[in-house]
Amino acid sequence: MNSILILCNGSPPSEQLFNKYRAKTDHLIAADGGANIALKLGTIPDVIIGDLDSYEGSDKESAEIIFQPSQELNDLEKALQHAQKEMGTHIYILGATGHRLDQTLKNLSVLKQFSPNFDQIRIADNFGETRLLPPTFSDDFTIGTQLSLFPLSGKVTGITTKGLKYPLNNEFLKNGVRDGSSNEVIDNPVQITHKQGDLLMFVKHNND
Repeated sequence: MNSILILCNGSPPSEQLFNKYRAKTDHLIAADGGANIALKLGTIPDVIIGDLDSYEGSDKESAEIIFQPSQELNDLEKALQHAQKEMGTHIYILGATGHRLDQTLKNLSVLKQFSPNFDQIRIADNFGETRLLPPTFSDDFTIGTQLSLFPLSGKVTGITTKGLKYPLNNEFLKNGVRDGSSNEVIDNPVQITHKQGDLLMFVKHNND
């Protein structure tokens, strides 16, 4: 397993959250201005990549700097492409949400785009963690954990859940029609299956 943390230039993670994810990863890639956040957190990235229009630079920098000016890709896409070259398997992304809504939505699209390329890829922020679910998913969570499902593709069909307070039985979620927000874990393992569409799962961080 080769785990990689990518730090983007959205809303900065708390120091506690950053340290939690940094401790479980082998490498740190900063997507452009994410390097500024890393330095403020007292960490030097292994790699800084992007068009470097937000990166402020530092004479103390010892990171590998990769300038990629292409405007066809955003900085997260560039970082993920580099993670592929580094044979990353488990990817955690911080700083990809918050600030501009259009950029947050773009990064959720990037999550879908790159999910097939890694064993695991997750976006986390100070509130929770988001991942794109495979057709069959099962995991254990702390009882009482808040969990939401979101149809990234607009509509997801054939959803069946177990272990949640408000279960679904071969049902659908559709943007503007029916959502799956603010559910709650009541039993383990939590099992979620779906037949068609792209289903996001958001899991709220527990205070403990």
